[in-house]
Amino acid sequence: MAETWDEQQLIADGCAHVCVELDWYDGPRAGLVDIDGVAHYFQCYDVDFSRAPDEYCVWPASEALVALEWEQWKIFARWNQRYEAGSAGIESHPGHGGIAARYDELTALLTPHRQVPADARRLVAEWRFDGGDRYRADGAGYWVR
Repeated sequence: MAETWDEQQLIADGCAHVCVELDWYDGPRAGLVDIDGVAHYFQCYDVDFSRAPDEYCVWPASEALVALEWEQWKIFARWNQRYEAGSAGIESHPGHGGIAARYDELTALLTPHRQVPADARRLVAEWRFDGGDRYRADGAGYWVR
């Protein structure tokens, strides 16, 4: 497991808590995070994590989009809690479609905004884990600087 960090140290080191994880494959691929107090989408620039640095495209997200992303995240987090407890199977994952109508509706509303725009900035990310559950109602269990 990756090294874990105390929340106070993460904040002191200038890290921001990842609010919403949209994609993970061998590491964070896409999601939502505050950058300098403004919510931003992030998406991995190059899918090959074997090469450093971890570059990401970032672009601002409106307050309305952030609210919708949080709503969808909480649907997922509740499902994941049931999954981890053994009371829900992978087949009931809301992202499979046709399982949770509101999740599907949110996906349709949010998908166009999750596409990297031409004016996105490219930043290098340093990821840190806080030692809590990876998926929880208040966001993902990792931070970025």
